[in-house]
Amino acid sequence: MNHSANNTPQDEIKGRLKELQHRLMQHNLDGALILQNTDLFYFSGTIQQAHLFVPASGDPILMVRKSLERAQAESAVNTIVPIANPKQIPDVLRRKGYSLPDRLGLELDVLPVNLFFYYQELFHKTKLTDLSHTLRMIRSVKSPYEIGLIREAARLTDQVAGHVREVLCEGITEIELAGKIEAYARKLGHQGIIRMRMWGNEMFYGHLMSGPSAAVPSYMASPTGGAGISPAVAQGPGSRRIKPYEPVLIDYVFAYQGYLSDHTRIFALKGLPDELIIAHTAMLDLQTMLKKMVKPNVAAGDIYTAAVDWIGQLGYADNFMGCGDQRIRFVGHGIGLELDEYPFLAEGQQLKLQAGMTVALEPKLVFPGKGVVGIENTHVVTDNGLEQLTRFEEGVIVV
Repeated sequence: MNHSANNTPQDEIKGRLKELQHRLMQHNLDGALILQNTDLFYFSGTIQQAHLFVPASGDPILMVRKSLERAQAESAVNTIVPIANPKQIPDVLRRKGYSLPDRLGLELDVLPVNLFFYYQELFHKTKLTDLSHTLRMIRSVKSPYEIGLIREAARLTDQVAGHVREVLCEGITEIELAGKIEAYARKLGHQGIIRMRMWGNEMFYGHLMSGPSAAVPSYMASPTGGAGISPAVAQGPGSRRIKPYEPVLIDYVFAYQGYLSDHTRIFALKGLPDELIIAHTAMLDLQTMLKKMVKPNVAAGDIYTAAVDWIGQLGYADNFMGCGDQRIRFVGHGIGLELDEYPFLAEGQQLKLQAGMTVALEPKLVFPGKGVVGIENTHVVTDNGLEQLTRFEEGVIVV
């Protein structure tokens, strides 16, 4: 199998592994065992069924159950070996000259309990330690290579938004409109899968809702929910037909070669009532204010606090990022290989922003019985502030 031009470059993988080894030494860990698909892809370049052992010092080992051939073609890790069963891992490590670790880091934020017990028995003399925060911090600061992929995803996001004009029409159902937009996104190369880390959260392309259905709350850690097509999904587009003079929210994620771009635009047939136009303009003004504030060394929680203070002065406090006690207490989130990456621009978050982080700012107002207005754009944090990557027109787009 030939290596693809889409493979993660070898220097990129080597740099990531070197940084992880540096952090392992800082935390007095002998090694890490990476299993989750997103982390596995980030540190090895493949999501084939495998275990990546990264020692604090020495060469990492990618142990592959299925498919070895693809892993060898996709991964830049030097040592790739087959295993038939994870029980072979200790023997593989010994054969490669490694003692079994005294302290081993794992992704305990996502590792199922039964698997934790399995690895605890496999490494019965090893202390298993949570490494998830460290892994997420490493991934939160993007390389120029990663920013390039996110930049391309953002360009394609804008193209998808432009296509909405061609397919939005009176009487079309939300789910039919979603299908037309999603088909166009696939044609542009959308990978389909949108990865999320938080337990129980999942998403298919994004949220498309119109009028009152956009204000229907859901279980999602999102300001918008939507009725969805059934209680089995309980979010996103449903069977409601779109009418004139109501906001049509298009909150879609483009997934390009693993990397994501997130943005929201508001469309309307024939126009919107003045009160919703005014509310939408307020969100654009808030976005402008926040963009001036988001810089390296600013605490993520301070951005949310500033947004809440600003909104309170305008009288929209009960509608900001949800409605009433259903409000979500953030105004943005990190984005990369997953939709919910560090940093979270959320209440109480003390994490300081760094150049190279990529964030989606999404100030929105939810009005029960009327709909949702607001904006979302993907940005990269630079030494001079935010660079906006999604650039499609931001006012209410009347069709």
